[in-house]
Parts: sequence; structure tokens; C-alpha cells
Amino acid sequence: MPRPQGFRYEEHADDTVRITHHGRPATTLHAPRSGQFLAEVEASSDPQLVMARWTGNYKRGNERTARNHPRNRR
Repeated sequence: MPRPQGFRYEEHADDTVRITHHGRPATTLHAPRSGQFLAEVEASSDPQLVMARWTGNYKRGNERTARNHPRNRR
């Protein structure tokens, strides 16, 4: 599974954090969730993975199984 990439975040004065993916808005976090996100992303060794998880934009590992399911084969 490839590592997530292309995520960026911006902190704003009104205690919000905006996360973008390849320049497009992915999500906006407001306090207190923005504080939790910032603490987690600063403590992480892979901030891209943290941002992917917080936005819900990450692979779950079951894509191949779903693609091979009989109802999805056409």
C-alpha cells in the first residue's frame, strides 16, 4: 500500500486547522478537535498518515477484496 502524500495543513488564528490534499480542501477542524490534531501530528513520525486518517482519505486494505467480489465483477 503506498504511503499517503500531498497533504498540508494550515493553522488559523480562530483555532481552526484546514487540511488540504493536493491543494484542494479536505476538511476543517475546529477547537477542541484542532488541538487534538495538532498534538498528534507534531508527535507523529509520519504526519502525512495522520492527516490522511483525520480526513478519512486513506486506504483501508480491503480494496482488492472488494474489487474481486462477484457483485463487483462485470
